[in-house]
Amino acid sequence: MKIYLDGAFYSESEAKISVFDHGLLYGDGVFEGIRFYGGGVFRLTEHIERLFDSAKAIHLPIGMSVEEMIDATLRTIRENELRDGYIRLLVTRGVGGLGLNPYLCKKASVIIIASKIQLYPEEKYTAGLKMATCATRRPTPAALSPAVKSLNYLNNVMAKVEALNAGADEGLMLNEQGYVAECTGDNIFVIRRGRISTPPVSAGALPGITRDTIFGIAEELGSPVVEESLTRYEIYTADECFLTGTAAEVIPAVELDGRPIGDGKPGPITQQCMKLFKDSTISCATPVYT
Repeated sequence: MKIYLDGAFYSESEAKISVFDHGLLYGDGVFEGIRFYGGGVFRLTEHIERLFDSAKAIHLPIGMSVEEMIDATLRTIRENELRDGYIRLLVTRGVGGLGLNPYLCKKASVIIIASKIQLYPEEKYTAGLKMATCATRRPTPAALSPAVKSLNYLNNVMAKVEALNAGADEGLMLNEQGYVAECTGDNIFVIRRGRISTPPVSAGALPGITRDTIFGIAEELGSPVVEESLTRYEIYTADECFLTGTAAEVIPAVELDGRPIGDGKPGPITQQCMKLFKDSTISCATPVYT
């Protein structure tokens, strides 16, 4: 495996960052997860623009243009001779002292990894996920905007621990007001009487790229997504539920807190969304090999 690190490519064993990098010391940095299918990168420009938005929000100069980052991402895939896989792109604050001051970090570090990922077992895409509500809450937007994909995911990790310890596949996270925010790594959608709804970004949901794709797919199906505040009640009593994310793609959820959602099986609208999403990964792709 060849890993891009600050303008050069290194083998997995040789790609190293300093122990004084503030990304390691304080989780000070941002990242993107990006998929590529059949030699095409899905919605690459949108992912890179979101990375730059996250960096700007935390006052992190990347030292590259959007176009240069796109080129580096494509080169990383080509260096690894891949056609299908997953990109993890990180920008850390860089090397600094043993203190919080970010201005002591002279230059950001850019790391791009092209590999494979499987967030959930394949059978879960057919049978659906079981979810459990987590006591760990999503941070309030007054602390850190949910739009920032920061390197500090400890909040999500602790929620994932709760879900796994409860025997579930995924955890449902609420905000401080008790409304549904998102899952530990995915956005959530519910369907009731053909109506598709999802929590608004203001509730603590990440403005996901796959989430946005579903908005377009729902328009095609003649049932535009409604962004609205949701409680667990709306999920307990939904006809269908599914989760979205770059790593997860689109996956059914069939149970929450021991209660079956609908008939406990992936529903027809969910299955339509899954199929149409797969189709969109080809039509919305930047070619790697030209």
